[in-house]
Amino acid sequence: MTHPWHPIPGGITAPAGFRAAAVTAGLKPSGNPDLVLLLAPEGAVCAGTFTTSLVRAACVDLCAERLAVSGGHARAVLINSGQANACTGERGLADSLRATAATAGRLGLRPEEVLICSTGVIGVPIPMDRLEAGLDPLVAALSPHAGPAAARAILTTDLVDKQIALEASLRGRTVRIGGMAKGSGMIHPAMATMLGYLSCDAGVPAELWQAMVKRAVERSFNAITVDGDTSTNDTLLAFAAGDSLPPEHLEALEAGLTEALQHLARAIARDGEGATCLIEVQVEGAADGAGARAIARTVCGSSLVKCAVHGRDPNWGRIVAAAGRAGVGFHATAVALWLGDHQLMAAGEPLAFDRPAASAYLRERAAGSYLGGSGPGGDTVLIRLRVGDGPGRGVAWGCDLSDQYVRINADYTT
Repeated sequence: MTHPWHPIPGGITAPAGFRAAAVTAGLKPSGNPDLVLLLAPEGAVCAGTFTTSLVRAACVDLCAERLAVSGGHARAVLINSGQANACTGERGLADSLRATAATAGRLGLRPEEVLICSTGVIGVPIPMDRLEAGLDPLVAALSPHAGPAAARAILTTDLVDKQIALEASLRGRTVRIGGMAKGSGMIHPAMATMLGYLSCDAGVPAELWQAMVKRAVERSFNAITVDGDTSTNDTLLAFAAGDSLPPEHLEALEAGLTEALQHLARAIARDGEGATCLIEVQVEGAADGAGARAIARTVCGSSLVKCAVHGRDPNWGRIVAAAGRAGVGFHATAVALWLGDHQLMAAGEPLAFDRPAASAYLRERAAGSYLGGSGPGGDTVLIRLRVGDGPGRGVAWGCDLSDQYVRINADYTT
């Protein structure tokens, strides 16, 4: 079955009925836009996935609680960039409640219909006087054309914005999906610092929508890593509002949903702090897809593999060693390994290969154009592993590890 999704402009506000706004409220010292509002049409359902860390921001718990109580219904999300508002004690929750109530009042909504996400330095509260002063211009700026501006305003250490919009014709009906995300460091989602948002102009029952989003997240945000560190604020919120789709179109809708989230996930991995290339690890032959994805993610997350890629060193031993500690059963004698078009192992044993050519492949990938997470291309290092003859296939994405990552994070708050 083919799924005719194709890219269109517009980002998160491309789907019908969705509006966004971004303003500069003075929350970030850079003076860049730092306060965002996303408003969904009436009757919208919202699915959420959140960090599983025991140390998390109050806004994460507030979002999860409101979605649980409402049965997956929400109309808006307020996003502040500059302060994570995590580990800020009782003030963290009080400020989140205050911000959502103030936003709801200006939108004519109940406070419970408004969600909030924060991103920035842990332990720093939101300067509420500045946030509240920015709400009137923020609401006034709501527009169906502000998706790109919103995607830029949620960034912190990111070098580029991350957004996408897709469109498909399903039995003559046009359906659109939009998305935006942020994240560059502290990326190893268990649901990275990452925030993600998705919009869709097709109606889906809340429980079904949550299940679809959860499956798509497993194949996207839960399949990336930059540095092995999860965050206190990781959140994905996905809104759907519009006329219901017939059941026979739900498979195509989920395919589009997965494609959109994978695009955003790859963009985050490629924009990893200090990275020069995207790493894609494809695993086949595992007992099931979950096992294959676990192996792929372990290889992507290996500091030794990441350093070897950055050094343009085809040190294949690091790859198979990482695969072996993924906690997934397979026979070492079945392993085959490729780096790009260069096969390095077969039947668990090394093959003679052109080492200078393999190293040149890695150099060429680093010199490739930055595709912004658009998929395998000029700057993607492809590693392929076959671990047996099982049906399980999986893919994960990461990036190389450079000295710039250390420099960026060594003095992050000083």
